[in-house]
Amino acid sequence: MDFDEFREFGHASIEFLINYLSGIRERDVLPSTAPYAVINQLPKEIPEQPDHWREVLKDLENIILPGLTHWQSPYFNAFYPSSSSAGSIIGELLIAGIGVLGFSWICSPACTELEVVVMDWLAKFLKLPAHFQHASDGPGGGVIQGSASEAVLVAVLAAREQAVASYRESHPELSESEVRGRLVAYSSDQSNSCIEKAGVLAAMPIRLLPAGEDFVLRGDTLRGAIEEDVAAGRIPVICVATLGTTGTCAYDDIESLSAVCEEFKVWLHVDAAYAGGAFALEECSDLRKGLDRVDSLNFNLHKFMLVNFDCSAMWLRDANKVVDSFNVDRIYLKHKHEGQSQIPDFRHWQIPLGRRFRALKVWITFRTLGAEGLRNHVRKHIELAKQFEQLVLKDSRFELVAPRALGLVCFRPKGDNDITTQLLQRLMDRKKIYMVKAEHAGRQFLRFVVCGMDTKASDIDFAWQEIESQLTDLQAEQSLVARKSGNVGDLAQHFQIHLSTENATHEKSQ
Repeated sequence: MDFDEFREFGHASIEFLINYLSGIRERDVLPSTAPYAVINQLPKEIPEQPDHWREVLKDLENIILPGLTHWQSPYFNAFYPSSSSAGSIIGELLIAGIGVLGFSWICSPACTELEVVVMDWLAKFLKLPAHFQHASDGPGGGVIQGSASEAVLVAVLAAREQAVASYRESHPELSESEVRGRLVAYSSDQSNSCIEKAGVLAAMPIRLLPAGEDFVLRGDTLRGAIEEDVAAGRIPVICVATLGTTGTCAYDDIESLSAVCEEFKVWLHVDAAYAGGAFALEECSDLRKGLDRVDSLNFNLHKFMLVNFDCSAMWLRDANKVVDSFNVDRIYLKHKHEGQSQIPDFRHWQIPLGRRFRALKVWITFRTLGAEGLRNHVRKHIELAKQFEQLVLKDSRFELVAPRALGLVCFRPKGDNDITTQLLQRLMDRKKIYMVKAEHAGRQFLRFVVCGMDTKASDIDFAWQEIESQLTDLQAEQSLVARKSGNVGDLAQHFQIHLSTENATHEKSQ
């Protein structure tokens, strides 16, 4: 492919994306394909001769897109946002075209230095403690990881190595294997699965401590677990707290957890993958309490900052602890400026050697949106979630399970878990909106998250109409079953359902 054809292909691809994103509301958010549908439509081997790029785009439209779940759709309300923007998309294109691997400063100085700049920009924008900036006098700083999973794993591994070195120094009678066999870590039973997985990869058990009725992990619970482990001869290493848990977006009590961690010399990492974006808002300043005492934290820019996946910011109070744990040098990786300045070699801050030029898309996104645009985007998600929350509260057939948190509303139809399961299945079958379930204390509930590139108030209304109409149809079917069965209990349930339906209809008309 020569440059003229490349130009033509590139223009057509951008046009393809514009048409896709501008018309995304017209597509069902969930695919209708069966397993192996894509596999069975594609050749079993690489084509011997090159296909024309027009044929490639045609197959993208006819084979690939029908098999996709559309994450940028405003009707995608599952998990958490995986956002994007025009600037980020262009940034990703430029990253691929420039094609550098910035694992050390000399490999591409601008790659490393731009990352230093944007991570300090972001730390200031989120109002993080100054010691997390590269520009500070201390050893702290920020780095872009691929995902929260990578950031958590880096923290767990670094904390593990620091703990092993420290404990062996104070207990020289123990072998390294004996020390490693006693290590233990902590998190909440509401934390993300990546935290438990980090424990598996680090060969260190992570105790998932019970959160309170409000889904929050507090210092008293952590203290009890640590004291129990110390009495049993185990060695506490790290606590991974969460600001914005997966199920309900609950916020662990960082201040009380940090006090316990300081007392027992335990590393405290904060996973703020979703909620970290709200640090930038003064009205959410309570979320920043205690962050001046944590050892590390992460935040996914692909959730709230309109930078496409993969892009997870991680900050360290003392980056030397990670570098000391991960430093593996070879002669071919050395350069004359190594160790002579404060410019980091980020290969020592991560799991892989190679590094993508992610800072470029962050820089472009921040410049094309500005700080005001980023803050407005977060506030917009919060306002749209408030709109959905009010719709839930106005319908007596539904109940909230937890307080609305940022762009997430947790709710359920009143009744047993089977009603929640059936309602979600009906919504999944229709493919108009996409939500997922969660569970706490035996109660299943639905999570409605504001997602998509350009979600509007009308999209929230559409989603609610889909939800409440499907519950109405489900209740009508249950009433019919109750009539046919003639069961007194079923009939009583039918009358209750019918009354609830009438009440909801009446309230809706008010």
